[in-house]
Formats: sequence, structure tokens, C-alpha cells
Amino acid sequence: MITLSQTERKIIESSIRDIKDFPQPGIVFKDITTLLNDKEAYGVLMNHLYHRYKEYNLDYIAGIDARGFIFGAALAQMLGIGFVPIRKKGKLPYTTISEKYSLEYGVDEIEVHIDAFGDQKGAKVLVIDDLIATGGTAGAAATLVNQSGAQCVECCFIIGLTFLDGMKNLKEKTQVYSVIEVN
Repeated sequence: MITLSQTERKIIESSIRDIKDFPQPGIVFKDITTLLNDKEAYGVLMNHLYHRYKEYNLDYIAGIDARGFIFGAALAQMLGIGFVPIRKKGKLPYTTISEKYSLEYGVDEIEVHIDAFGDQKGAKVLVIDDLIATGGTAGAAATLVNQSGAQCVECCFIIGLTFLDGMKNLKEKTQVYSVIEVN
């Protein structure tokens, strides 16, 4: 198991900006745009993800709309495998399958092309996103991957909010990994 050194962890953690009271009072938003424009931190992160997943024999990486695209597409290229976008409803141009999930105040839906993983049944897929909070979107993404005939082998997040139940709930569906955990 590849783990971050203390120095690597500090580089990544110090590159993530906290925005207080966004998008509403009482919330501390974890802003990854500062990580993305810090070439050292982004490099450390992507190198860590590459070394963690290079032996998983993955067939695809599926990135959750939209920040999961940033990490997922880059990692897929580094691993020499395909990238699949999991998008919000109505954003994909071809025939899709979809999955609804609960939000704090309602329901949302994500979808993937029906042929996203080709005709490769049992394709090994890593789902990736920037952050896991309640886990609704990630749980729906893992379900979509499995419903498509592929296999979600793990969900990966740059930041895991451990004070919420998202990681715990998602572990009922698949393996879960977060690079940085916030208590």
C-alpha cells in the first residue's frame, strides 16, 4: 500500500484553501483550485495516485462531474487507460443509463453512456472525485459502473470529510480511499 510521506501530505494539505461560510453560513468549503495551480502540490498528488493505482490493473477511470474529470483524465493518461465521464443528467449526447441519489433538499441524477466501457464485461473501474461528504453522488456513480456491466473496484477522493457518513456508507458498495482526511 502506497502512503504519503509527512512532507507530501503537508504539501497537498497546505495547497487546499478553506473558504468560510461558502456556499452558506457554517460551511467551510475546501477549494482545490489552489491545489490545481500549485505545480508542486498537483505533481505530488498525481504521482501519489499513479503509484497507488499502477498495480490495480484497471481498465478505466470514471470521473464524476466536474472536478473528478480533472484528476481522472490526467490519471488515466498516466496509467495508459481509458477515461469515462460520469455527468449530470442531460449532459451526455448518446444513449445513457442513469442513477438518482438523494440530496439534503431533494434528488439529483447522474448518467453514463450505455457503451462507456465498451463490450468489456467486468472491466475494472476506479471512480474518482475531489471530495466525499455525504456520499450520494459517489454511491450513485459506483452503482452506475456496476449496472453497466463493469466493476467499481474502488472510489478515490482527494479529500474525505470523516465527520460525515459518506465514506462509511460508500464502503458498503465498494472500497474507498481518500488522500487527505478532514475530521
